[in-house]
Amino acid sequence: MPKSPHLTSEALAAFCLGHLAEDPRQLAEFMGVTGYSPTALRGAVGTEQLGRGLIDYFAANEPLLLALCANNSLKPEEFMRVWAKLNPAG
Repeated sequence: MPKSPHLTSEALAAFCLGHLAEDPRQLAEFMGVTGYSPTALRGAVGTEQLGRGLIDYFAANEPLLLALCANNSLKPEEFMRVWAKLNPAG
């Protein structure tokens, strides 16, 4: 897998959203957990709040995180490094 030393939270959030967009069931689950309506989700795309929510959602769901990493040639450690920067207290 190629190394991505400069993976940003914005890029990772975009990967997460793209992954959910390809799986309507998983997207519906994310929306149910977070309380986003379709309109609110569309309006939140690109915001820091949605980005953090997406990254947290994937970090809490190991099978989903591993699928995302496999589909985007990322190492899980790279994902978790970005997550840790957003959540320094753990």
